[in-house]
This record gives sequence, structure tokens and C-alpha cells, in this order.
Amino acid sequence: MPYIIAEPCINVKDRSCVDVCPVDCIYEGEDMLYIHPDECIDCGACEPECPVTAIFPEEDCPPQWKSFIAKNRDVFNGPNPPGKPQRKGA
Repeated sequence: MPYIIAEPCINVKDRSCVDVCPVDCIYEGEDMLYIHPDECIDCGACEPECPVTAIFPEEDCPPQWKSFIAKNRDVFNGPNPPGKPQRKGA
């Protein structure tokens, strides 16, 4: 199961997770970051780097944020999918 980014990331978009992702599967949307479920390799490197505790394995997502599982998947199928964020120092 891939990791997902949930509500605590909204309007924060700290990019610490982007810097440690070995497969560049984290994208920047208008109000938050998203993990592409087909690209995530379940390594878990991003989870401890998130300063607002917004990243969870799908199966461990808190009940109040379960809707973000679909949101992380569906955002990539919409007309304006999120793009790659800039890495620090890039």
C-alpha cells in the first residue's frame, strides 16, 4: 500500500518529504502535496520528515482523514494534475 498525504499538509506544503523521496513521487498541488500511488515504493522515507505528521501508509491513515486516500489517487486523474515541486537547493 502506498503512503498518502492528509489534511495537516493543507496550506503548509513543507517540502522536507520531497527531499528524501528516492523515486520523486511527491507532487505539489494548489493547496497541498500529494503522493502518486502508482509511483510510491512504500519505502517510508517521507513519513518521519513531515513536520506536521500528514503522511501515513494508506492502511494506517486516521479515520478522520480516510477521504485523503482517494484524494491522493484521484488528483492525478483530473484535468490539472499536480506538478513536481522544486527541491531545496534546486
